[in-house]
Amino acid sequence: MIRPEEITDIIKNRIQKFVPDAELSETGQVLQIGDGIARVYGLNNAVIGELVEFEGGVSGMVLNIERENVGVVVMGADSRIKEGDRVKRTSRVMDVPVGPEMIGRVVDPLGEPIDGKGPINAGKRRPVEIIAPGVLERQPVTEALQTGLKAIDAMIPIGRGQRELIIGDRQTGKTAVAIDAILNQKYEPAEKRPICIYVAVGQKESTVARVAKILEDNGAMEYSLIVSASASKPASLLYLAPYSGCAIGEGFLWEGKSVLVVYDDLSKHAQAYRQMSLLLRRPPGREAYPGDVFYLHSRLLERSCRLSEKNGGGSLTALPIVETQANDVTAYIPTNVISITDGQIYLESSLFHSGIRPAVNVGISVSRVGGSAQIKAMRQVAGKLRLDLAQYNELASFAQFGSDLDKSSLEQLRRGERMVELLKQDQYKPMPVAEQVAVLFAGARGHMDEVELSKVKKFETGFLKFLKDRRPGVLGEIARKKQLDEELEKQLTEAVTEFKKNFA
Repeated sequence: MIRPEEITDIIKNRIQKFVPDAELSETGQVLQIGDGIARVYGLNNAVIGELVEFEGGVSGMVLNIERENVGVVVMGADSRIKEGDRVKRTSRVMDVPVGPEMIGRVVDPLGEPIDGKGPINAGKRRPVEIIAPGVLERQPVTEALQTGLKAIDAMIPIGRGQRELIIGDRQTGKTAVAIDAILNQKYEPAEKRPICIYVAVGQKESTVARVAKILEDNGAMEYSLIVSASASKPASLLYLAPYSGCAIGEGFLWEGKSVLVVYDDLSKHAQAYRQMSLLLRRPPGREAYPGDVFYLHSRLLERSCRLSEKNGGGSLTALPIVETQANDVTAYIPTNVISITDGQIYLESSLFHSGIRPAVNVGISVSRVGGSAQIKAMRQVAGKLRLDLAQYNELASFAQFGSDLDKSSLEQLRRGERMVELLKQDQYKPMPVAEQVAVLFAGARGHMDEVELSKVKKFETGFLKFLKDRRPGVLGEIARKKQLDEELEKQLTEAVTEFKKNFA
């Protein structure tokens, strides 16, 4: 059997008879092709990340530069490439089209449309990989990005420019949380509304089509776009997809706009990178992942930021999603991404199956940006909510033993049950922040303590309808002032008291 280095020598001697050395630095020849990886002899001046073109019209990206050959990942079907084919340098790194023309479209990681709506005539292109903006080019995260989910906006606030991980087992509603956050942006004023980018990595094409339909039906495609590398595509496109989505977002970021990017999900991204790395003969490390898999995600997520006013003041918020196995958040990839992000929303399968949706585990979930990314009105009504729920969970597990509880403990249990019920929310029905503040005010200030547990949702719906019909100015004032002054608190108290009489 001929060793790879012997093949290299044979082809090298054969090529050099006909092709001068100068031309070899710009063109090469395929030594070996298979599993989406091409070994190319020549291309002496190629650089990492450079785009190359094969004879069959397929493009590839240089990822390995070795002494005898260059390792190229093929961006498409490798069946169209055969040994001996010519490969040409393009002298440009991998880039994607960017600009407002991309909004409302579904594209692949190369920026090509896959929605059947015709070509995209974008005027600009951006490299998929850049160095993240430095500390001096940024400013602190202080502006809230509302998800429309009471449990998250009240206890785990997300700020514009933040990286908040959504983590949990499969089928716990991770994608639903991210889609709700995209849908909720329609309540923002048009000039402040973020451009939303949903990056699907390794999803089924039917799942991506369903997400596109949900966004379309809710009018969210007017400010959104989808980058899709489905499960049937080569690992190279799955690897490229999050970087492409980020680059498209940066096109808007540097124009001073706000952007929200959802990476769904980075577990499949890491698996695609592992496949490519092992085929490129890079040595595996812990859990068979290459040693630089941390760098794979850190150089992607570090690009999320809020730029300083000098640079336009735009922001890029990232919601990466990671799937766990059997709730194991201590596994290799989850711990990697947890350490890169500014907090995590942990969705627990046991909560999901018990009917608490979104199934947010308040104990493990955290936002390291904290209250600086929360409007003051929400902080006033939900400041103690996290602690109260933690105490309620402790008390509820203790009360299961049937021991007699004192009056204050029973009251705490009663309110805790109602708050848990109040934080439940239907899928794809995000709530504007003013409405969230109103219902949380009613729950946290004890106005629901006498309401039967089964009627809490009915109370919430009725109270919001009452406010819109009878006191429409209250919700408008909360949205405008973003804080509860004495006058607003008085109006809310009067409204909830009046509604309670009719409700009873």
